Amino acid sequence: MNPAPSSTVALEIAVTSPAGALVARDGGADRVELCVGLELGGLTPSQALVEATHETGIPAHALVRCRPGAFVYDDDELALMEREVRTVLRSGAAGVVVGALRADRTLDEDALRRFVDAARAVSARAEVTLHRAVDHAADPVATAGRLADLGLTRVLTSGGAPSAPAGAATIARMVDAAGPVQVMAGAGVRPGDVPALVGAGVAAVHLSAKRSAGTGHAGVPMGAGDRGDAHSVTDATVVAAARAALDGTA
Repeated sequence: MNPAPSSTVALEIAVTSPAGALVARDGGADRVELCVGLELGGLTPSQALVEATHETGIPAHALVRCRPGAFVYDDDELALMEREVRTVLRSGAAGVVVGALRADRTLDEDALRRFVDAARAVSARAEVTLHRAVDHAADPVATAGRLADLGLTRVLTSGGAPSAPAGAATIARMVDAAGPVQVMAGAGVRPGDVPALVGAGVAAVHLSAKRSAGTGHAGVPMGAGDRGDAHSVTDATVVAAARAALDGTA
């Protein structure tokens, strides 16, 4: 049975800058997920970016993902991310967001244990979130049921669907399976989706709350994926609307 909707459901905003963290903080977010390359699904932020975001005062959970693409990693990549876990926490992050799968699309539990151990070696209070690698797992519900034994704090999920609203029924099943591990709904979430996701029993909702900065570039591409598009910034209006939607479910 899913827990009743609660006024303690948290609001997390994905940001890529200290300015975005300030917008999230002032709009009523409880914490931010900090990354770079949001258009690639997010990558590990630099030490300086973590430090500057920490100075805004809002708890920041740093994504640790060393490259875009699939979540199956070799030994060198795992060693690098284990080191990144320690670095971002020492730089002021309140937690880390990590994940890894095996080739058969089951959770790479050995990798997760390494990440958890690295985090807690820096701070016993460090929170560890499994990112949306869970949505690429063969069975997201069964995967959620394994997380408490691995020492994770929460899991960010769309329920294995392209968006969290589309995966709400599976998210509700993940809440049941996860036990003490918090389930946070994210991917394609708009403020109007918040009540239904809270009704699924989630502990938090996650939004990128972004808008185009309106300044791209034309001419010579800067890489294979560069179309000259404007970069995105955190939208104060969307953050405030999400906060209001959450408060309305209390």
